[in-house]
Amino acid sequence: MKTKILFVLLFAGLGCFAQNSTDEYFKLTRAGFIEKNAYKTTAFVEKYFRVPGNTGFTASIYYVENILKKAGFVEQKQNEFEAPLTYRIEKRAMKNNTWEPVDANIDIIGESQPLISYKTNRNMIPINCGSTPLGGATANVVFIANATPAEIEKIDLKGKILFSESNPSRLLQIATKAGAIGVLGYSMPKYTQPEVHQTSIQFGSMKANSEVWTLLLSYAAKEKLKAACLKGETKLKVNIQTKIYPSEELTIVANVKGSVSPTERFVFSAHVQEPGANDNASGVGTLAEMARLTAELYQAKKISPKRTLTFLWGDEIVSTRRYITEDTKRAKGIMWGMSLDMVGEDTKKTGGSFLIEKMPDPSAIWTRGADKHTEWGAGDVSENDLFPHYFNDFIFDICKTQGKFANWTVNYNPFEGGSDHTPFLQNKIPGLLMWHFTDVFYHTDNDRIDKVSPKEMKNVGVSGLTAAYTLISADENTAIATVSQVKTDALTRLKTEFELSKKAIADGKVVTDEKHIIEVWAKWYVDALTTVNKMPVKSETTRVGSAIKFATNEIEKQTKVYLEALK
Repeated sequence: MKTKILFVLLFAGLGCFAQNSTDEYFKLTRAGFIEKNAYKTTAFVEKYFRVPGNTGFTASIYYVENILKKAGFVEQKQNEFEAPLTYRIEKRAMKNNTWEPVDANIDIIGESQPLISYKTNRNMIPINCGSTPLGGATANVVFIANATPAEIEKIDLKGKILFSESNPSRLLQIATKAGAIGVLGYSMPKYTQPEVHQTSIQFGSMKANSEVWTLLLSYAAKEKLKAACLKGETKLKVNIQTKIYPSEELTIVANVKGSVSPTERFVFSAHVQEPGANDNASGVGTLAEMARLTAELYQAKKISPKRTLTFLWGDEIVSTRRYITEDTKRAKGIMWGMSLDMVGEDTKKTGGSFLIEKMPDPSAIWTRGADKHTEWGAGDVSENDLFPHYFNDFIFDICKTQGKFANWTVNYNPFEGGSDHTPFLQNKIPGLLMWHFTDVFYHTDNDRIDKVSPKEMKNVGVSGLTAAYTLISADENTAIATVSQVKTDALTRLKTEFELSKKAIADGKVVTDEKHIIEVWAKWYVDALTTVNKMPVKSETTRVGSAIKFATNEIEKQTKVYLEALK
């Protein structure tokens, strides 16, 4: 009994100590993060339709470089640790040509106003689409609602435009074979509410070097053209101008050198490509301001990182994966990864809320109770894919603290994948995603700067930096406080799962299956606790291990109680 009381007092005292350190980082980041800077960068980047190697992508990289240089980062000449603040731009020749849109227009012959125009719908041109001949192309439209490929082959499409209410890329091969000059299509998921937001088009792509062009229509344009076709013969004039050319792909990496263990690091990643403001100009802008503020605090000696903090901007997943895998020695020192993707949303306009996508825990397998997947959809996760780690609870706790301070809504979702956090996880490195969903303007050409909230970017930036600053200089007190936090979160989760399983059994579910869920959650948290051992910088004492052992006993004891109660 005395031992237990001593540990409780130890946890309480050290928890306050660690919290005081985190509180100081909160004060620094809340006072120093200038949301106007993040918004300005976002506004610059979102002007462009960005794919790797094209004008907008490259301009965005050099815009970030200018921010870094003004902040005090110096371009590295030999290695990334030759100065406290360094950056580099990595340049790679692209195997395939880059692409960018210039202009497009669809006119119904006989009408004064265009059916749709690039000026209002820049996503109407799929990536890799070529240009029409100078002056455009004029042809009759053949409208096909739900015909099968075999039925389409029987239709005379030579020299005509195929129009369907499906994704045009699916009809490209058959349209090419039939001699059509182009394909018009439509592809909008339900969560974008196309009947409400009738001008939206989600960006898409098509096979490169195709002889046949494709264009995407908004709901309003699709309905208008459909009505015209149902009335009788309809002729269109289509004009498309794009650029396709050889280029190089750029990635920019900045480092704040750790003073004690510089090869150990926290890596932030924000991808530049994709044409939207929130996706992902907001990630680029937020991360640029986070890097600027970090340099300012470092030079003012207000922070003294013991591990290295890395900021990366590039091509989604590709640049992050390459950063991890191309240097195996460097990869061994990556302790945490964080992806900033769609982090600036004005949720009153876009819907949804800020989310932390968790590393794979049992909620990705048994999604029940308050847990729910987004419209993105569940990932394919089995028990072998689970990734026990304190990172989930640590980051969520930081964000909840900022949420309470700033009246900011913070939620989470089970692991789904699909952004820059996945390369970390695939390489057994803890990785999380900061994002927003559901967004009715996701991937559409209505994802513009008016949907971005500077305040939202600040909340994300403050939370991300506070967490990173705490971890890269963590000591044993921080680790023991984290053990206490994870233990509390574990007991809360186990209670929730017990109640859900008790109800499930009452509704006829198999007892052994429900017990298994409890057991998997308990094991996940017990294993997560062991990872706290590596949190302190160059720790050599056993205090953290003792705290972990005590917390583990508490979790196992409570798990046994719950399992015995499930009958």
